[in-house]
Amino acid sequence: MGYKHLTFPEGSKFLVTGGAGFIGSNLCEAILNLGYRVRCLDDLSTGKQENINLFSQNPNYEFITGDIKDFDTCIKACEGVDYVLNQAAWGSVPRSIEMPLFYCANNIQGTLNMLEAARLNGVKKFVYASSSSVYGDEPNLPKKEGREGNLLSPYALTKRCDEEWAKQYTMHYGLDTYGLRYFNVFGRRQDPHGFYAAVIPKFIKQLLNGESPTINGDGKQSRDFTYIENVIEANLKACLAPHEAAGEAFNIAYGGREYLIDIYYSLTSALGVEIEPIFGPDRKGDIKHSNADISKAKALLGYDPDYDFASGLKEAIDWYKANL
Repeated sequence: MGYKHLTFPEGSKFLVTGGAGFIGSNLCEAILNLGYRVRCLDDLSTGKQENINLFSQNPNYEFITGDIKDFDTCIKACEGVDYVLNQAAWGSVPRSIEMPLFYCANNIQGTLNMLEAARLNGVKKFVYASSSSVYGDEPNLPKKEGREGNLLSPYALTKRCDEEWAKQYTMHYGLDTYGLRYFNVFGRRQDPHGFYAAVIPKFIKQLLNGESPTINGDGKQSRDFTYIENVIEANLKACLAPHEAAGEAFNIAYGGREYLIDIYYSLTSALGVEIEPIFGPDRKGDIKHSNADISKAKALLGYDPDYDFASGLKEAIDWYKANL
């Protein structure tokens, strides 16, 4: 179970792009705790220095300030690297609708730069962040790879393009690529601030401050909320996956389904507050329901998530109470 028993060849080196972000910093920390070397690449546009201060003095850790939109930076970052965990991207469906050109340059061209740099440097495995948003308006639940609908946002389009480019790199250049379709990841170090903050940390912060959070829509939308530890496991297991599984994309979730309004009242109960939410308009480009079939990741990556929603939420609340 989990990832703490996983072993890699001695002296293995990982590059984590977007390593100062929420998911990236957790990956850096986990790899360092396993005793391997980590190079973190981040331009600190959405990542934060405070996320990586914890291990900045670790002799196995190296930080490069740089942007994946710059190809030379990508080439340098991949030198001497065995495994690339490409997390660098801008998230947020609504923001992508406002900034389509930037999302194309950052999320598509940036990922393509990394794929090419990894190929030229002889990287063993290239694991990258995709998203459940690639399912678009496909109505069936659970979401299953190979059954995608019309894309509903520029962000979703960037992730779908990344999957197609990665497939080409496996097909033509022999680079083993593995796409991880994250479903609503949450946990320690996820940013609770700003207009585009993810819902769980945002609600926790507002409730701790005695504020009434706004729920977009009626609160009856459902999501497969996925604790960060499960995502770490998926990334590391993808680095050990067979060549036969390369060129594919995999749902990474717990396989559960939580309604937003239920989560809201779980949080008020856990935090011991009685605050009613405000209901706002639906968010443009959002899907109503999301729930993952994780059988493909289980079969081909050996993914076997430890944390259900309730156990992940408890850890997340404890972290935010201590750190907000």
